[in-house]
Amino acid sequence: MPPRTKKDTEEPTRRSSRIKSAPVAEAPAAEVPKKKRTADGEGEGAANTKKVRVPSLCSIPPQISQFFSPSHGEDPEEGPGLNIGDHLPDITVQNEKGEDVSVKDLAAETGVVLFLVPRADTPGCTTQACAFRDDYTQFSDTHYAVYCLSADSPGAQTKWQAKKNLPYGLLSDPKRTLISALGAGAGGKTKRSHFVFEKGGKLVAKKMPVKPADSPKLALEAIKELGSGKA
Repeated sequence: MPPRTKKDTEEPTRRSSRIKSAPVAEAPAAEVPKKKRTADGEGEGAANTKKVRVPSLCSIPPQISQFFSPSHGEDPEEGPGLNIGDHLPDITVQNEKGEDVSVKDLAAETGVVLFLVPRADTPGCTTQACAFRDDYTQFSDTHYAVYCLSADSPGAQTKWQAKKNLPYGLLSDPKRTLISALGAGAGGKTKRSHFVFEKGGKLVAKKMPVKPADSPKLALEAIKELGSGKA
C-alpha cells in the first residue's frame, strides 16, 4: 500500500509541471488582441488622414478660400452668383410655350425684372406672381419687362399662367442652370428672389430672399431710385 501512495504522489507532480507549462502556451493567445489593435490602429490612422484633409483646406489662398462656405451650401449667393454690375449670362432656357429663349438678349431693348419662385401654383409663389400681375402696368410704364423664373416644366407654367391670368412671360429652368448662375439655386432648390437688370443687361438691384407680397414693390422702388426706367 505505501508504494502505491508514492506513485500517486509522483503522478500529480508530473501533472503540476504540465500545468505550470500551460500558461506559457497562453502567451500566443495574448498576442492575438495585439494584432487586432494594430488593425484598429490602421482604422484610426485612416480617420486621422481624413481629419488632416480638413485643415489643409484652410491653407488655401484667400482668393479661393472665400468660396469655402458656399461649398457647404450655406450662402451660395456670395460665391458664383451675380453681383451688382454683372450682366445677364449667356444661357438658353425655354419659355412657357417650350420655345428657346436667349437670356442675354432679354434686355436688348428694355430693362428686365426676373423674379424667382420655388414652385409654380403654390400659395407663396402664387402670392408673388399675382402681386407682379397687379403691378404689371407700372413696370411697363418704366420700360421694364417682367419674367417669372422657376424650375417647373413649360406645361406646368402654362397651366398656372392661364389659371391666374399672368400677363408676363414665364421661363422654365428645370436644371436650374440660370437659377444657379444668379446665385439662387442652393441645395437643388430655388430661393424666392428678384433681380433687376437695366437695358443692356447690367444688374442694378437684387433681393434674396424676399417676401412674396413685397417682391414687386421693392423691385419698383429700386427702378425708380436708380432712374433706370427713363428712356
